[in-house]
Amino acid sequence: MGEQTFEIPAFEPQCGGAINLNLAYRVYGELSSTKDNLIVVPTHYGGRSDDVAFLIGEEMALDPRKYCIVVPNLFGNGVSSSPSNTPAPFAGKTFPTLTYYDNVVCQRRMIEAVFGAKQVCLVVGFSMGAMQAYEWATQAPNLVQRFAAICGSARTYEHNQLFLDSVCAALTADSAYRDGTYTSPPTRGLEAFSVAYAAWFASQQFYSEQIYRTVGFERMQDVVDLAKSVFMAQDANDLLAMAATWRAGDPSANPVYNGDFEKAIRSIAARGLVMPCVSDLYFRVSDNKREVALLNNAELAPIQSDFGHLAGAGLDPSAVMFINGKLSELLAS
Repeated sequence: MGEQTFEIPAFEPQCGGAINLNLAYRVYGELSSTKDNLIVVPTHYGGRSDDVAFLIGEEMALDPRKYCIVVPNLFGNGVSSSPSNTPAPFAGKTFPTLTYYDNVVCQRRMIEAVFGAKQVCLVVGFSMGAMQAYEWATQAPNLVQRFAAICGSARTYEHNQLFLDSVCAALTADSAYRDGTYTSPPTRGLEAFSVAYAAWFASQQFYSEQIYRTVGFERMQDVVDLAKSVFMAQDANDLLAMAATWRAGDPSANPVYNGDFEKAIRSIAARGLVMPCVSDLYFRVSDNKREVALLNNAELAPIQSDFGHLAGAGLDPSAVMFINGKLSELLAS
């Protein structure tokens, strides 16, 4: 089934004002008559609904024959409302910063209106999708039964913020960017963004020991070219909008928790599974360990891989097997 769209008129984001939004989503499988088999899989940075397909399939934990799996596209990704596809006065650089809170509020509206589900048996995501899973669990503790965070934290810690600032600075330094008012893509900026991003994709060992050869890459430049193929095909303002969402990540930054991070995490009633990669340069095991210590019913299950952040994106076959096995256990619990 292709992308479907849910309209959210006059939505009031946390940053103020009102904007008409379109939330694009894809559905795998069918909702049961008892409406108790719903799984939500939010997308990650620069990703779209097809990019989570490695988690979904027959004989997988997320089996569409058994579950109704809904994949909502993150605002800013070029499919849901984004700088590149929104009409004036919110086109381009004037598109508002939509937080994880805003994204999940809209996803919940879609789930309730379209599916009428009284519970969500699992919310699972990778990277920014993992952060949305945490957001779901804090926003809707009575709705979400389980959540799983793959290579992602509950909030964006300072070093992660600095990484985002650095790649965005590389993009916007291109004179063709014109403070977001470009009429043709700022190609040099997008290329610089991609090269800088590639350095953080995976671990030092992935490059120095040429582990990339095990998955079909011949040289380091092939990994850089992968980053270029992902990011240079996207709109610059879209990349910046998603980065702004990521940078502001904090499930306590809302009127419910008023900045009390520990209270927000302790509010989670869902059974949790937190899977950092031991070599991830963005989301550290130590951060997840502190978060899990605040949770009532969660397992910390580190992914043993030298693929770094890419371990959670489906590139490392052994990591995919580990993730799938842990998700199977979680769903059976």
